[in-house]
Amino acid sequence: MAEAVRRSLRHDPSIQITLARVRAAAADSHQARLLPNPIVSVVLRWPESGGSPTVEAGLAAELLSLLRKPGEIDAADKRLQAASARVLISVLDVVAETQRRFVEVQSLDALLPVLEQRARLLDRLVKLARQRLDAGEGTRLDLTTLQAQRVDLDVVITERQIDNRTARLALARLIGEPSATADWTLDPWRLPDIPMAGESAWVTAALKQRPEVQATIWQIEALGADVRLAQWALLEPLEVGVEAERDAGEWSIGSGATVPLPLFDWGQAKREMAEAAVLESLHELTQTRRTVVEEVRTAHLAHIRLLDAYRKANDQLIPLLEQRLKQAESAFRAGQSDVTPLILAEQDLQAGHARLIELERRTAESLIDLYRAVGGPARTPGVAEHPASAPTQLTNKEEP
Repeated sequence: MAEAVRRSLRHDPSIQITLARVRAAAADSHQARLLPNPIVSVVLRWPESGGSPTVEAGLAAELLSLLRKPGEIDAADKRLQAASARVLISVLDVVAETQRRFVEVQSLDALLPVLEQRARLLDRLVKLARQRLDAGEGTRLDLTTLQAQRVDLDVVITERQIDNRTARLALARLIGEPSATADWTLDPWRLPDIPMAGESAWVTAALKQRPEVQATIWQIEALGADVRLAQWALLEPLEVGVEAERDAGEWSIGSGATVPLPLFDWGQAKREMAEAAVLESLHELTQTRRTVVEEVRTAHLAHIRLLDAYRKANDQLIPLLEQRLKQAESAFRAGQSDVTPLILAEQDLQAGHARLIELERRTAESLIDLYRAVGGPARTPGVAEHPASAPTQLTNKEEP
């Protein structure tokens, strides 16, 4: 899984898209630190009576942009930090999706042999039911029921084979090899023995660390800087400069300024728009935090309950089914029963193994969801290991 995640992070386009947006935000941050270019104006006038022309020259600078510079830099930096947080969102999504696909393939790889074993057991039951019917000891209903179960199991096996192939193709796409044969041999997943903190600790960690929350907070701070910048809208445009004139061979120099006269527009609309954007982002932050709390609580509950069910199935159900099989085998060898209870006990044991594999998959997926909800496996309270820390070797070569 570690190797699959590494390849996914290298090749996933969504991460590259967010990284490109970070580069654009970094360029905006750099642009905000640049001083505005001065404006040079030159005017030549020739008198109708002839003679030397009159020369007017001016050098002006936009004073308002200089006054707005600290606020623009602050807003650009906050947007850069928000863009960086969105990269982490993409990374976490890619990691979680890769892990889920990996676990799905592992589960189906383990489930298909169990289903095939059940198919062989049903074949034995069908053969036995036909022999008993021919001997006059069975009924046509028993034979028909077992045949229907056998056909239904064939359909289930076909569906699981399709699911397995589909999951492998999705995993191939995620690791950047969409045309690969996807016939890797994956190590079986093992449930890690990790301490599980309480729900409140996970919620607290998620609210502090989820990049979705951090990105919204940075966006709010950037919009707050925009509100402060909107206060300068009253003075747009404001320019100061130096003007010079040469007339009759003599130069005259003086300073000048361009100041707006705010009779109709004194920046009220821009301020209202900036304040409305802040209000919108504040509500988005509330919505994001509530969603985070719900996701963490749901994933935590699912993992705790599924982990308990998995342990019961592994520690109680499977041993009981194995004990039943041994008892049925002992009774058959002692001549106390025919082969039917023995085959049924074997079939129930295989069904129990299939249930255990399904519970293992769902438990693994719930742990992946819990890690995603809290902001990544490295930030979980009381958890120091990855859900599948052992790397798996993938044999296919990477595509260029």
